[in-house]
Amino acid sequence: MAMARCVTSMRDGTGWIAGQGRLTSWRQAGRRLTAGLVGIVCLPVGLLLTSCATSAPPPTAVALAPHLGHPVTSDTLAGLGAQIYPDGHGLPAGSGLAVDGAVLYGQYCASCHGREGQGATAPELIGGDGPLSAAEADKTLKTYWPYATTLFDTLARGMPPANPAALSDDQRYALCAFLLARNGLWPADRPLDGASLSAVQMPNRHGFIDLSARGNPQP
Repeated sequence: MAMARCVTSMRDGTGWIAGQGRLTSWRQAGRRLTAGLVGIVCLPVGLLLTSCATSAPPPTAVALAPHLGHPVTSDTLAGLGAQIYPDGHGLPAGSGLAVDGAVLYGQYCASCHGREGQGATAPELIGGDGPLSAAEADKTLKTYWPYATTLFDTLARGMPPANPAALSDDQRYALCAFLLARNGLWPADRPLDGASLSAVQMPNRHGFIDLSARGNPQP
């Protein structure tokens, strides 16, 4: 019977040999279908991996920052006062006397700068007559600072260190009057205000190099 089926298949051309061809085609089709399904499944995965790799940006400086402190508000900035320039622009209204500044100095400044301004844990403010080129030059208010207005700006922004807002503008002018008077740069009995503070000529006014005059303006 096997030979009959074989003969029949060979005779009509649609028997075992043709069947074998169809089986072969079905197997090939099955393999192609399986490969196609695998490709369909893998394609989204590949797209997902590619998307993940390209969509993750590198960490920015903000992301890498230690995140210390907190944002500065406009109210905090306003409490720091106006910026005071060397020519006196930005100085507030008010005035003060050296005698009142002496009391304030003992209350707020002496513990760091010394009772006589000779320096302690903070730099000396009073005295110093030698040249800055000396081996042990005294960089005091008198010998080093080029502008008297910087003194008021320093008091307004950072003194006393524990509470820079503790002093009023009149008290700051009084402290400036006291320190300038002790350095022989202001009459002790004369009130000091913004206009007169701007007019004080410091001994080391011309001891610094003006980079703006050399074509290198400062920011």
